[in-house]
Amino acid sequence: MDVITTHINADFDCLGAMTAAARLYPGAALSFPGSQEKGVRDFLARHPGYLPVVTRSRDIDLDAVSRLIIVDCQQAARIGRFAELLGRPALELHIYDHHPVLNDSIPAGGGMVRSCGSSSTILAGILREQGTVLTPEEATLMMLGIYEDTGRLLFPTTTQEDYLAAAWLREQGANLNIVAESVSHDLTGKQVGLLNILLKNLRTTTIEGITISVAFASCDTYIPDIAGLAHLVRDMENPDVLFLVVAMENRVCLVARSRVAEVNAGEVMRSFHGGGHPSAASATVHDQSLKQVLARLDELLRVAIRPRVSAADIMSAPVKTMPDGITVAEARELLTRYNCNAMPVMDAQRMIGIISRKTVEKALYHGLAASPVSEFMHTEFMLAAPDTPLSDIQTYMVDGNRRFVPVFEGEALVGAVTRTDLLRHMYGGRRGQPDALYDVENLESPPRRNSITGLINKRLTPATRSLLHELGAIGDELGLAVYAVGGFVRDLLLGVENLDMDVTVEGDGIFFADRFAETHGCRVRSHHTFGTAVVIRPDGSKVDVASTRLEYYESPGVLPTVERSSLRHDLYRRDFTINTLALCINGERFGLLTDYFGGRQDLQKRTVRVLHNLSFVEDPTRVFRAIRFEQRLGFPISAHTENLIRSAVRMKILDKVGGRRLFSELMQMLMEKEPVGAIERMASLGLLQFIHPNLKLVPETARVVHEAALVLTWFRLSYLEDPCEQWQVYLLALCHGLKPEEFEELSHRLTIPGRLTGRVFGQRRHALGMLDALQRRIRRGPAIRNSEIYTWFHGLPPEILLYLAAAGQEGIKRYVSLYLTRLRQVQCVLNGETLKTMGLAPGPDYRRIMDRLLAARLDGEVSTVEEERALLSGLITSKNSLTVS
Repeated sequence: MDVITTHINADFDCLGAMTAAARLYPGAALSFPGSQEKGVRDFLARHPGYLPVVTRSRDIDLDAVSRLIIVDCQQAARIGRFAELLGRPALELHIYDHHPVLNDSIPAGGGMVRSCGSSSTILAGILREQGTVLTPEEATLMMLGIYEDTGRLLFPTTTQEDYLAAAWLREQGANLNIVAESVSHDLTGKQVGLLNILLKNLRTTTIEGITISVAFASCDTYIPDIAGLAHLVRDMENPDVLFLVVAMENRVCLVARSRVAEVNAGEVMRSFHGGGHPSAASATVHDQSLKQVLARLDELLRVAIRPRVSAADIMSAPVKTMPDGITVAEARELLTRYNCNAMPVMDAQRMIGIISRKTVEKALYHGLAASPVSEFMHTEFMLAAPDTPLSDIQTYMVDGNRRFVPVFEGEALVGAVTRTDLLRHMYGGRRGQPDALYDVENLESPPRRNSITGLINKRLTPATRSLLHELGAIGDELGLAVYAVGGFVRDLLLGVENLDMDVTVEGDGIFFADRFAETHGCRVRSHHTFGTAVVIRPDGSKVDVASTRLEYYESPGVLPTVERSSLRHDLYRRDFTINTLALCINGERFGLLTDYFGGRQDLQKRTVRVLHNLSFVEDPTRVFRAIRFEQRLGFPISAHTENLIRSAVRMKILDKVGGRRLFSELMQMLMEKEPVGAIERMASLGLLQFIHPNLKLVPETARVVHEAALVLTWFRLSYLEDPCEQWQVYLLALCHGLKPEEFEELSHRLTIPGRLTGRVFGQRRHALGMLDALQRRIRRGPAIRNSEIYTWFHGLPPEILLYLAAAGQEGIKRYVSLYLTRLRQVQCVLNGETLKTMGLAPGPDYRRIMDRLLAARLDGEVSTVEEERALLSGLITSKNSLTVS
């Protein structure tokens, strides 16, 4: 596995260089080791469509990484958890960087380190030499990297190579308007001169593992906006801490920038009678020379820098654990006894999961006290070491909405860091306090919010955008917050068309729907029990409206009870994180995306993940929806979610699902564009037994299912106007191995409607008998006439015909094709009226004679109206002769 990464606090050059490296290493995973700078975050919020697919660093399996590509960085301390890979014998390491090689630089076996204005320049040059054609988005991201690090190609570090790279990127379609709005470093001539002096006088040192840069200069006149220069120097040199010290006229101005908690810029500046925040501060000194200020700053830094904090410094120990074999009821007893809100679950000395009090209480509510606790534990967690930096743990907890991090020394569990521990550290509390030792449930992450207005304007049609604004306007009029939610928002972010719009209202959704319908001439169909309504617009399109609500389940598998609630609770009741995104459509907040549960990250990660560990217990049909989304979107089900599915199967939870709900989920799955993968996934997860105990995907059944896919594709391409319910064909194929009585049991289990049973499934027994007869007839010979084929297949629904084609051997498929393409359209020119004019009295003989005439036409015995008339004449004469005899 190839992984492309960069340094923590990634800037535009990191983003551009990673984008370029992705073209150089096709198939590589892009992963930031930590957060990005504010400018990058703001840019991606305004232009989310430019963001390439990025995998969170904690979701990378380090053992699977065979080649690591690092851009814009050479220091192990700045690449986060990827530093753990360094030194592994089998690892191939490539580095692309424009910074000089230092004593602590990582030795690389490939890549390119060369002095120029930006790392994006180096990679752009390689791609240009290879003749690579970029997309405009890729070219824009790389141009941003060059413009940012070279100050719009004006910094003294800019080289000829940077100009050539920028020219090539412009040819590739780089959008300079977007670059200009994102990189705004307009410097005066004096500022450029001061910047050059500062860069010349830059001194960098390392204290307690923290990189500190101090740049100084002296000017005869006052030059404004030293803070803006600090931003530029920091982005060019990328130290952990930067101090600019500039003597101007009768004063010395200091500007401080810090990216690490160990250096509080505000505290340092307060020693010079200045102030500010921990990350940004400034001061002005009037009674000291430049030399004195620099000496004082050096003294302060050596005593003011706090040692780096690691997991060992704040973790709670020892850690109470529980064995994996205990029941849910026993787990609650342990959690209560030790006053813990979560505990690791152990298999002997190996940690295999985490169980929370909240999950245990919910399982008890559903009557699962005797179930093994291992069925509901969380199986995905960070593996921290005692020396893991606290910043890494904090990033994991905040970005992943996690609340508990186990700490290991080798294979031994030696401690745990919880949100309580983290908060106590941040606010000066004491660790190891006995109350609520593992408080992982009551501290919620704030929702992530950012605007996707640009994406809305880019991907939605004017009519859809107008509808969103109209809905938001009614919300503003009524004082109600209105959100587009669910699949509509998910597919908007994925760039997939979705015309099914779901709207959630914080308030009375039915009242909102009535008001919208009244204003825009629509009809409304309301459901007061659930607080929902369907707005039917004049053009026939529909908008589903609901009040924000929570759901709780009286027992596993039953329909939920609904109560009015907040937006957060409304989103929490949904099936998977990728469906929990809410898009505000009110006027002032239009386009603001709310993400409480990491749904957007999971879209970028391309994974299907449930919101909590009892999701499949409360609604087992989510198992089928998980498979459906996995196959439709190409998003693998997360490992932990798959573990929960297998637990639900072992516990036979799906036996509690009513037949009608099971039938509905199965039908929707078989109606997907390509459901074969979903069928195979159901089989691999052991779900077919809940449809019928003897339903198995044995090799012969698998063959019929795959053949069904082929014949359906052929049918759709050949007969677009002919109606055919593909899910019925797939269900018949899936049940190919069931005996007739077993299929009847399945129909009863699924409560298949009687009209379907009569039209299609009721003919299955006849079809199977016909299949055997056809195969015997083919083996027996002689050659089969067209009239025989017509007789076999005439009157059968297309679903049965396609099932026969899939289930039978090649000969039967050929005969079905012949019937559908030619024989079923064959008609005689003459009819019953002709028989009457020829003197034959109406009666049963009409049908026999006309059937014989059709058979002759099918078999090629007659082809013209004259030949038909001659044959009819002979048949009538023969019939009269028999009558006389």
